[in-house]
Amino acid sequence: QVQLVESGGGLVQAGGSLRLSCAASGLTFSRYVMVWFRQAPGKEREFVQSIKWSGDSTYYADSVMGRFTISRDNAKNTVYLQMNSLKPEDTGVYYCAATTYWYDGRRYGGTDMDYWGKGTLVTVSS
Repeated sequence: QVQLVESGGGLVQAGGSLRLSCAASGLTFSRYVMVWFRQAPGKEREFVQSIKWSGDSTYYADSVMGRFTISRDNAKNTVYLQMNSLKPEDTGVYYCAATTYWYDGRRYGGTDMDYWGKGTLVTVSS
């Protein structure tokens, strides 16, 4: 059974940092592209960042470029999201998801993904 478990969310002031983790089990992690999504209150879920199987290529949403960094450790079956210079508009539930396909230079959508975590809440206060 595949499980993706996010952690690291919490309450932080604007300008602060958080590091999210997503631990995967039940799949061959190194064969999956990992993607972070987020959903703000009252809004639709949106793509944040993606990282290729080996970690040698990533893609970012414009809204987080220069502030967020995605990385992965295939030995630990874990993907990370380092979030710096947080803004109140970054508030939301952050989800990690997995797919076997890498789409170069484009955002992922919900229907592209094979597996999802349950999410972790990030709240950025002003």
